[in-house]
Amino acid sequence: MNLSERLNEDMKQAMKSQDKFKLSTIRMIRATIKNLEIDLKRTLNDNEVLDILSREIKQRKDALQEFEKAGREDLASNAKAEAEIIAGYLPEQLTEEEIKVIVQQTIQETGASSKADIGKVMSALMPKVKGRADGKLVNQAVQQLLQ
Repeated sequence: MNLSERLNEDMKQAMKSQDKFKLSTIRMIRATIKNLEIDLKRTLNDNEVLDILSREIKQRKDALQEFEKAGREDLASNAKAEAEIIAGYLPEQLTEEEIKVIVQQTIQETGASSKADIGKVMSALMPKVKGRADGKLVNQAVQQLLQ
């Protein structure tokens, strides 16, 4: 079952269980996917759906920080809950240690030696960790290892 099918099934399940919050979150994700499919005039594959899910989680995390700064705990809890629902569709996230191992391997593969090579390392690295690690964490690990 691909991600789009899984989202459809989970949406049906949320309808049956009358979980309105989960239902609205899944509908929001599906609408984003559908809009991109209409723009591209084709069905998205799982990697493209993963990109959308990662982008949606990043938006929720950014909103969460802003809501917390503004003291809006009601909105912050909603953003956090939505991010948790969306995260359920992503592959299992890598730990910091696993990220460092992959970064170290990629640095050796690319022959990077200084901070000037961060772009080269990141472009080779991101396809390896796509959907399994936050870009900020990956970037931090690259910067630490290239010092």
